[in-house]
Amino acid sequence: MGYTLAEKVLARVSGRDHVRAGEEVMAKPDFVVVYDFPGYTDVIFRQMKEDFGIGLLAEPDRFAVFIDHMVPVATAAEEQLHIQTRDWCREQSVPLYERRGIGHQVSAELGYASPGAFVVHFDGHISQLGAFGTLAIGLRRNVLEAFVREHVSLKVPHTTRINLTGALQKGVMARDVFHHIVRVLGPSACRFQVMEVGGPALAGISLEGRQVICGLAMFTGAITGVVNPDALSRAYTDPRARLHLPEVSSDADAEYAAVHDIEISALEPVIVVPPNPANTRNLMDHVGLPMNAGYLGSCASGRLEDLRIAAQILKGRRVRDGFSLHVIPTSQEIMARAAEEGLISTLVEAGAFTSSPSCDYCFGRIAVLSGGQRAMSTGTLNVAGRMGNPDSEIYLCNAAAVAAAAIEGCVADPRKYL
Repeated sequence: MGYTLAEKVLARVSGRDHVRAGEEVMAKPDFVVVYDFPGYTDVIFRQMKEDFGIGLLAEPDRFAVFIDHMVPVATAAEEQLHIQTRDWCREQSVPLYERRGIGHQVSAELGYASPGAFVVHFDGHISQLGAFGTLAIGLRRNVLEAFVREHVSLKVPHTTRINLTGALQKGVMARDVFHHIVRVLGPSACRFQVMEVGGPALAGISLEGRQVICGLAMFTGAITGVVNPDALSRAYTDPRARLHLPEVSSDADAEYAAVHDIEISALEPVIVVPPNPANTRNLMDHVGLPMNAGYLGSCASGRLEDLRIAAQILKGRRVRDGFSLHVIPTSQEIMARAAEEGLISTLVEAGAFTSSPSCDYCFGRIAVLSGGQRAMSTGTLNVAGRMGNPDSEIYLCNAAAVAAAAIEGCVADPRKYL
């Protein structure tokens, strides 16, 4: 019986020839990446010294810290947190990336998404590095272990395999595919497992789309998502990767907890209605529902293909009066590319508000909603209060649907604009 990608990666970083799902291992992360956030990094930095007596990290190059929340700062306390982070990184000789964009995306751009690597974070959306064949797991507060000793303890996870078949229709994007997976399999289908995505339809899904699917894996209950490396992902990672490891993929006879085949040829744009990310519905069933705002961005969207389709829909048109459309590219690299292609000017001319990359729109620090308002969003969550008032509503969708809603001021079918 063969092995899954996850089993192969964890065997290597545990110093073993092979491991099986369910075994307890001590695994050394190739990279530990975090963003500064109150209650997380500030506590970790203090505990390292006060509780564990650790003055300096032994291998600072294995670590990376991003400042991508509270950017720009709104209070002196927020700036003080950033100062503390800068000081700690300087003292520890740890690479710090500030104002480069959302760290989950920037970490891929900077080469931390090495195929076959093991990466940990406290935030589960780091799973999007799985699009490049990286096993990237959010450990929540247990990430402290990676700061105070060389290895982290974990149980080798089982893997559920999802084979996608067919081809996407016009106006249907990877966001729709992921939310359809949740609709078909349920929000606990991959509970505490690795969600591995493959199948013939994957060839028609962009690398950015694969990041979307892997980055949202937690909403199937998974601890991460992965795609086996292929020519498309290698073309991106080869010139960037910080580690060049022997390539690993799941064996054809690997043992999976479950295998599911999902056909996507008939899939239409979907909408995820509040108050939780498992409420997937057909977008057409909600056409005409009034909307007050739109958000195109987050670690799950806001990449070039999202900006391109939004610009295509909005070109020569205007955002409806009274509708607030915020378009926030995921990274500075993406924003620069979008500017070179003329996408930013098209969006601005249509009436969109564009801003530098930041996580703040997604977690409700900027552009908050008032009670009774609704937003179409490519953010990660639609729970009550995520974008401000707990009496507001968030409807998750793809970038095209956000742009269409901006034109009509309500849920609209984006396909008629393409």
